[in-house]
Amino acid sequence: MAKKRDYYTILGVDKNAGADEIRKAFHKLAMKYHPDHNPGNKTAEEKFKEAAEAYQVLRDPDKRKRYDMYGHEGLGGDGQGAPNFTSVEDIFSQFADIFGSGGSIFEGVFGGGFGQGTRAGASLKCKVNITFEESASGVTKTIELRRNEICDACGGSGAASGTKPRHCATCGGRGQIYRSQGFFSVAQTCPACRGKGMTIDKPCSACGGSGHTPKVVRIKIPIPPGVEEGTRLRIPDEGEPSDNHGPRGDLYCYISVKEHDFFTRQGDDVVCQIPITFSQAALGTELEVPTLKNKARVKIPAGTQSGQVFRLRGLGFRRFRDKTEGDQIVQVVVETPKKLGQRQEELFRELAAMDDTYVSPQRKGFMDRWKDYFSDS
Repeated sequence: MAKKRDYYTILGVDKNAGADEIRKAFHKLAMKYHPDHNPGNKTAEEKFKEAAEAYQVLRDPDKRKRYDMYGHEGLGGDGQGAPNFTSVEDIFSQFADIFGSGGSIFEGVFGGGFGQGTRAGASLKCKVNITFEESASGVTKTIELRRNEICDACGGSGAASGTKPRHCATCGGRGQIYRSQGFFSVAQTCPACRGKGMTIDKPCSACGGSGHTPKVVRIKIPIPPGVEEGTRLRIPDEGEPSDNHGPRGDLYCYISVKEHDFFTRQGDDVVCQIPITFSQAALGTELEVPTLKNKARVKIPAGTQSGQVFRLRGLGFRRFRDKTEGDQIVQVVVETPKKLGQRQEELFRELAAMDDTYVSPQRKGFMDRWKDYFSDS
């Protein structure tokens, strides 16, 4: 019979290694030599079993102490010796905290690592309404949400007072049943306990055996500055509780921003349209305009055209990536008066008479093109 290798050497750890280091070392080897990664590989199977045996001894303080003192010989003779795994399934059963309930490498890696058969609770969704200003500055909103909570009567066990759940006889408390095909394990949810691993003989009258009761809760939602319409925020551990002692699900909040009376958003910039008169556009002026934070003054030069924009630096929305801020864009719109007083009309007629003798370059260019168009037809 081949001589057994040193357990510390197998796991690649020092003799003074702590429990967490030993666990991590075994996890690394178990993932490397797992049957799902090495189908039909006898060498990998033996290394998988060897690593499991080493971990079974070194994770137990008493066995580890005897092994350190007497080696492999110190583990036999009293029924407390080194493990004798008869199959890969035995290893899966012993180390469900590493592999999950069914032994699949994918369950161990992607199932969250919460132990035998445990699953996170369902996630919830909600809509949060905020104002335009709140989307720029950030805000904390308190919402009311109806969700399941741990039953006060049974403490979440689902069993009536004075009774306890018992391990499911069908799956042995694993929450799954599986069958072997060579080195593969095909896991299925246990039909008897529906994956919970426990069965209840006398359900709690308050929750009907579910372990949960619906309640209305108040939750504070921190909304960072710069969010926009449709932004989704994830609030961890504020969803439904797990059916079998796993973590809560998450809460996903979808942001809805109320339209502003005169501000609009363009990327990280704020756009504001300001009406001005013909005389202000022609002669120039200085305007006081609203901003998200306060007020600002904008100098409008003489000869400003309708639709022209002016940029106020740093008065826009907060950028998520670099924490800088966008700008505010002021767009002026030259208003045409709908009604004129007598004196206003006289002045506009005088101006019109002057326009007949003075033609601006833009107007002259248009008139020349207009004449050429008809002369060619």
